[in-house]
Amino acid sequence: MDELVRAEILSMSREAHRLTESAYQQDSSTRGESGWSEKQRVLLADMALHLLQTALSSGELSKDDLKRNLFSILMVSDQFMPGQRLKAAAEALHAC
Repeated sequence: MDELVRAEILSMSREAHRLTESAYQQDSSTRGESGWSEKQRVLLADMALHLLQTALSSGELSKDDLKRNLFSILMVSDQFMPGQRLKAAAEALHAC
């Protein structure tokens, strides 16, 4: 990937990440409340942005960061895909 393109994507992702984290922090919903699912979707978007930043960071891809990103995405996604055993997959990934 062209370094200018990579830098631009990372710059845009930092702004998206800032906005996403702000939206998450401003949402006071807790588990069981009507807004909880939406708050978890924002959290999932935040985790996806972390994955994007890990994937496009300079140098060697950090396996530890990638593992952490995937673990978080699987754990949050589990509630949106019941019966798919995403939490079990996340725990198996974490055990490696």
